[in-house]
Amino acid sequence: MLRENIKSETVTAMKAKDKERTATLRLIGAKIKDRDIELRTSSKEIPDDELVTDVLTKMAKQRRESIAMYEDGGRQELADKEKSELAVIEEFLPSQLDEAATVAAIAAAKEKTGASSIKEMGMVMAELKAKHGAALDMGLASRLVKESF
Repeated sequence: MLRENIKSETVTAMKAKDKERTATLRLIGAKIKDRDIELRTSSKEIPDDELVTDVLTKMAKQRRESIAMYEDGGRQELADKEKSELAVIEEFLPSQLDEAATVAAIAAAKEKTGASSIKEMGMVMAELKAKHGAALDMGLASRLVKESF
C-alpha cells in the first residue's frame, strides 16, 4: 500500500515538474529497493508496509540529525534542503504521538510488563515498540521511560 502510494506520488511529482519532490521520492524508492535487496538473503519475512515504514523512519531520523548538525555549523541552506526532504518523508509516516500520549503509553506499558526498576526498561521499550511502532518517537520515549523510574 505505502509502496504503491510512493510510486504514484513520484509520477504525480514528475508530471508537475516538481524537481525537489521528485528527487526526494526517487531517493525514498531507492532506499526501499536497497532494503529489498538486503532482505533477499534473509530468511525473515517482513510485511511490506512495515518494511517501508521502517525505511522511512530511518530516513527521517537521518534528516533530523543532519538538520541539527547543519544548523550548528551555520549551513542554513543545507539545513533547509534537509527540512524539505523531511517534510516529504513525513507525509508517508504515521503521525507521531505527542508527549502526553507517550507518557500515557509508557504508563500502560509499565503496568502491563510489571516493570518497577530501570533494569526492566528494555521490556517497557519492547512493549512500546510492539504496540505503537512508528507512531512513537523512540528517542523521546527512551528519555521519558528513564525519567519515569
